[in-house]
Amino acid sequence: MKKIAIALTALAALTGSAVAADMAPRAYTKAPAPVVAVANWTGCYVGGGGGFGIWNQDNTGFDDSAVIRGTGPRVQTTQRATAGGRGYFGTVQGGCDYQFALGGYNLVVGAFGDYDFASEKGQLNLPVSTLFGQEKLSSKWAIGGRIGWLVTPNLLTYFSGGYTEAKFDRVDFNINLIPGSVNFFNSNTYKGYFIGAGDEYALNFLPGLFWKTEYRFSQFDTKTNPLFNTTTGLRTVSSYDSQKWEQSVRSELVYRFNWGGPVVAKY
Repeated sequence: MKKIAIALTALAALTGSAVAADMAPRAYTKAPAPVVAVANWTGCYVGGGGGFGIWNQDNTGFDDSAVIRGTGPRVQTTQRATAGGRGYFGTVQGGCDYQFALGGYNLVVGAFGDYDFASEKGQLNLPVSTLFGQEKLSSKWAIGGRIGWLVTPNLLTYFSGGYTEAKFDRVDFNINLIPGSVNFFNSNTYKGYFIGAGDEYALNFLPGLFWKTEYRFSQFDTKTNPLFNTTTGLRTVSSYDSQKWEQSVRSELVYRFNWGGPVVAKY
């Protein structure tokens, strides 16, 4: 019995030592933070969307009798008068960007082009005249560049600028809003420049998909619009100089074909 008691005592001592060793404090090692991939802005893209535009114009009337006869210059017949229109448009776009670091800032530069299918309409009453017609901006396109700053790895704010052209359709005029065209302007294309500002955000649920919104101001050159007789198709002695400008807001989804996939940026 004495031998059994000694054996049980030894077993209890060993068991207690093992439990104590198992309960001893252990060093805690923190798991490394996961590496989060962010948008790579270097690459080319395509996009599409829509927007709303407001255009205005200054019109001034002239008598071209002396010019037509070859005996003298045009003679101004009216003071400048303002008219305009508004409406929606759809847009398609393509471009390429390049991301780089400069002075501790993450920047993006790029070039792009876009084309708008527009229906921006307004009523045109010629200065000091009983002629009324509807004028429509039907399409426009632009090519330019942009430079921006990455506020966060997925949010870009930028400024844009470049060259633009806008097409205005033929305008048929009636007298005092009575149906039936008596005179008309031919369709005309106006050339100019644009400046803009916007932001673009990388959407997380689908790699390569971005959402862009931009405001633009476009200034066009002055065009001379001769007034034609609808019945004969012949030019009258009157013409009108028109200078146009437009303000627009556009929003579109962009799919970017990145060079090299996602990157990990330091911000």
